[in-house]
Formats: sequence, C-alpha cells, structure tokens
Amino acid sequence: MRPPRTVPGARSTLLYARPGIIVTVDRFTVGRTSYRIADLTHLRTTRGPHDRIAVRAVVITASMLGGVALLLGFTGGLQRLTAGAYLILGAVLLLPAALALVGDRWRPPPHELWGWHRGAEMLLFSADDERQFGQVTRALLRAREVNRYGGWVDPLASADPWRPSR
Repeated sequence: MRPPRTVPGARSTLLYARPGIIVTVDRFTVGRTSYRIADLTHLRTTRGPHDRIAVRAVVITASMLGGVALLLGFTGGLQRLTAGAYLILGAVLLLPAALALVGDRWRPPPHELWGWHRGAEMLLFSADDERQFGQVTRALLRAREVNRYGGWVDPLASADPWRPSR
C-alpha cells in the first residue's frame, strides 16, 4: 500500500486532486469554494435536471403533433385516413418519446452531490463525467471517515488478535 500523498507546505493528506477540485482530509475545495470536511453532513447523490434543449424539443414536438391530431379530428380527416396512414400517424406520435430518449443519451443529466453545510442544504459538486464524480464522492467519504474516527489507523488492524491459550 502506498503512503498517503501530502500537499507541499500543508499538513493535510491529499485524497483527490484535479484542476479545480481538491479533496484533503481536512477540506473539500471546488473552484473557489472551500468547505471544512467536519462541517459537511447529510451527503447524498442525485441526478440533475434534464438538458433544456432536449426538454424543449420534446415539448415543441408533442405540442405540434397534438395540434395536428386535433386539427385532423375537428376537420373530419380521421375518417378518411387509411389503415397505413393510421400506422404512420401512430409511429409519428412516438416521436416525442424517441426525442426524449435520444436527448438523455446525447446530453445525460449531471451527477450532483448535495449536503448540509452549517445548517443549509447546498449543491457541493456537480459533474457530467460519472467516473470523476465517483472518484470525488469516494474521496470525500474517505475524508469524512478519517475525521470521524480520528486518523488513518484501523482500530481492528492495530489490535492484537485473540489467540486461545493452549
């Protein structure tokens, strides 16, 4: 096992460091905002809102198709359609659902880390990259464990195992 890395000139152990994101045993820094690990509670992860462009595309397409369906219904055009036209109309009505699926694949909702800091719930970190989000979240949870238990030493590993006397 490698020894924990430390930031030069600081006493804190570095758990994760990328441009704009630093997690140490004592602090969690994202951009210009820095939090003490001891002040963070009730951490939870969730997914952010869907992409606005994809949502707008679905809403506009659904409203246009609904308008066309109403227009056909009020003009009596639905009685004159053939069976093939009904199949095509049904397939076209699935277009908003297909746009929603494509939009979620193209621009998935971001991963978000929420938590309580000094009595207020706030968004601590958000990322589109699932791998980076997982690494930051795990580093933050490790930092909280270190703060909770007072250090890196595992109490069970440092204790002498019980051996029966023979």
